[in-house]
Amino acid sequence: MKKECYICSMNGLMDNLVNYGDILLSCSIKHDMHMEHRMPAHSIIFVRSGKLIIEGRDSTDEITADNFVFVRRDCSVNVTKVPLDGTPYRGINFTLPRRYLKEYYNRIATICRKMRGISPIGQTVNILPQTTGLKSLFGSFMPYTDSGETPSDEWLRLKVDEAIMCLLNIDQRFYPTLFDFNEVWKIDLLDFMEHNFTEDLTLEEFASYTGRSLATFKRDFAKISTLSPQRWITEHRLERAKELMIKNGLTAQEAGYTAGFKNRSHFSQAFKKMYGHAPSEYIKMKVKNEKQALRAMKN
Repeated sequence: MKKECYICSMNGLMDNLVNYGDILLSCSIKHDMHMEHRMPAHSIIFVRSGKLIIEGRDSTDEITADNFVFVRRDCSVNVTKVPLDGTPYRGINFTLPRRYLKEYYNRIATICRKMRGISPIGQTVNILPQTTGLKSLFGSFMPYTDSGETPSDEWLRLKVDEAIMCLLNIDQRFYPTLFDFNEVWKIDLLDFMEHNFTEDLTLEEFASYTGRSLATFKRDFAKISTLSPQRWITEHRLERAKELMIKNGLTAQEAGYTAGFKNRSHFSQAFKKMYGHAPSEYIKMKVKNEKQALRAMKN
């Protein structure tokens, strides 16, 4: 089933993002866009136009048009998508789901056992050679991504196998890399939340980005805060909005949106409940009190 979503960013607008079954994703972006990604599954990305900058823990890589890159699962990376010379950034991301990798492994288990002495790929980001196999694979996606037509689940399943074969033919180190089914890595929860609470994510998405199920996310969150996850997020957004209005001079509407509130009415109600005044009234009162304090000091 095809799912479409449109995402706003402080640095730009993702004009067209089309997600086919969480396996095949196509996007077109007219303005620079920077975001933090957690990659829960191995992915191959093809840059059709523009430039992709991926900053991982071990390197910063720039991927230009017509190039392919493999990004290992369970990593946190900063991604910048850059249009060039008036041409939007266009890219195709193809994900290799864990369940399909397991099925493929079961079919070639004998071969994989012979590869046990080979070390896996250590780098987070790996620029791939422009092989005929990869060109053919991603070329077959374009009629769908360009027309918006939805490929069948069976077709996508076959393409996962094709992608796996492409990688195994490129480097034998992909055997221990792709077929490593150890427990999924979990990143530091508090650090992630403190850096991303302004993002427009559901609790399920916060859980996924930190490598947890929703139930595990809530259990782990209870270890770091007495507040529920949603309440913690709301209070941190309110504190950030207040700071933006007082220190940065943003309007109530600007501060609320920047802090993560997409609904102006909800922001105003939540702010009043926490601070006793609506955002605009709070700022006016703050300014008035500061002026009175200043006059008192002069007298």
